[in-house]
Amino acid sequence: MTELSTEADLWRVDPERLTSLLLETGWHMVGRRTGIYNRLAPPGVEDARYGSFVVPLDRDAPEYVELMQGVLAQVSSPAYKNVWARAIAPRLFTDPIDEFRFRKEAALPSGLISWREGERLISSARRTLIAGAKSYVDPVRHFGNKHGQFANRYLDSVLMGQTEPGSYIVKALAPSASTVPLRKTSAPVLDVGAAAGALSRDVSESVMKALAATVEAISHFRSSGSLSGFDAGVREGISYEMTTAVLGIAEDADGSDITIEWDTSVPGGFDEPVSRYEFSGGDAPVLGKAAHRLAAAEHSEFVSVTGRVHLLARKEADSPGVFGVENLTTGQPRKVRVRLADDDEYHEAIHAYEENLAVHVSGRLEREGNLHWLYDAHLVRTVGHVEALLSAREADRKQITSGQMRLDELP
Repeated sequence: MTELSTEADLWRVDPERLTSLLLETGWHMVGRRTGIYNRLAPPGVEDARYGSFVVPLDRDAPEYVELMQGVLAQVSSPAYKNVWARAIAPRLFTDPIDEFRFRKEAALPSGLISWREGERLISSARRTLIAGAKSYVDPVRHFGNKHGQFANRYLDSVLMGQTEPGSYIVKALAPSASTVPLRKTSAPVLDVGAAAGALSRDVSESVMKALAATVEAISHFRSSGSLSGFDAGVREGISYEMTTAVLGIAEDADGSDITIEWDTSVPGGFDEPVSRYEFSGGDAPVLGKAAHRLAAAEHSEFVSVTGRVHLLARKEADSPGVFGVENLTTGQPRKVRVRLADDDEYHEAIHAYEENLAVHVSGRLEREGNLHWLYDAHLVRTVGHVEALLSAREADRKQITSGQMRLDELP
């Protein structure tokens, strides 16, 4: 039991929240006076004369602290010790949270998963939350770097919980009643509702809507062979980022699912306290095709770039990696950020950076603000030392001899 040693500790308990948690775990209401008290009886006790107790609601009442202390002593007594420790105390003494569970079947003993698959599941869980948070701001087919700061502020409020026995499960605990600032600010944000930012429950709901739309689009493909359901689901939160995140959960799995358990102590909840979305390994090809379709934005083009690696920005250990290229090819942006599709290629970029070698990279070129990005990029090869290429380009300006190749003609 959480210790409540002082009167100040007892004021941490929200009586309405305590009532909701007791009702959820089997107690039942046998009487009440609005704003004054709720009378509840333990599971299996029908007669209010035996075993019932009063949850005080009026904090101004002189006996409030004494009554609350008695209630907590009763519900944490040995008869109810297990349910108190498992389902009531952890939620009573923390802010309300909505619990996401990302589960993947593994062909290993209960609760185990291969290291690589475990890392991938955690990465996919994170990217699912990020994609859903971005869709709260503005649902589009492909986000790229759009709304990344807002999504990261939402993710910063999320905790990771312990995994559970059985198939490997990643838990994400998202606050239900806090506020996610819409813009970065150095000053504390007063919680004044929508004026301060987005309610975290609303952002979590956007994740749920995107998952529901993805499941519906997969079902539509199975019945019709058409990917049009993914196009139609963009307004509900389907995106390139969401499909690739779910792909990482479904791929190479006998079964997987994402379950959201909504905190029922928060007013204005859902009709169903649990939302569950199931996937199978057979969904992976569909999700892969849908991701390719959603990424094919009209404003992007496939290009090749040759240049010096000047920036290494691998922020996440389990991501393929990001680096910058000073472009030596004429007629293209001078500097390009590269987001790789293959993790192994990042090591080659590090080698090129350390040895001052030029690299040849191909991908989808998009402009976002003042930055140019290559998405889903591949590092084709290292070309040679940068100084040698620059010298060759300078010589090429003066004279092109037989058999020489221009730098911008490199394959």
